[in-house]
Amino acid sequence: MGMRYLLDTHALLWAITDPDRLGAEVRRTIADRSNPLVVSAVSAWEIATKQRAGKLPQADVLVGAYSRHLDRLGVERLPVTEEHALLAGSLQWEHRDPFDRMLAAQAMLESMPIVTGEAAFAELSGVATVW
Repeated sequence: MGMRYLLDTHALLWAITDPDRLGAEVRRTIADRSNPLVVSAVSAWEIATKQRAGKLPQADVLVGAYSRHLDRLGVERLPVTEEHALLAGSLQWEHRDPFDRMLAAQAMLESMPIVTGEAAFAELSGVATVW
């Protein structure tokens, strides 16, 4: 079994809807089934929140079949724990996005790199990224 990779929400969305938007390294990582892919419950929250707010209007179908999409990708689901929440809230990081803060905390505590194109993660010590 390979290293576990935590998918950032945009990486998850593109893996499901438009894989060509992912970088070549990410596509190889996702295609290699020996690399377990992990999706946080925070991604479901972020997708539903942005869909409701009109920022992801095309996500209606995705929200309705979310579990089936995750099953098709063969991902492991990662719940949010108290430890994740406490670290996310206390991180010394200027980035204020609550979804990214939670993903960063989960990556740190679960020892996983984050598959992301989000540059803000590079500012945070202790989080490795793949893109």
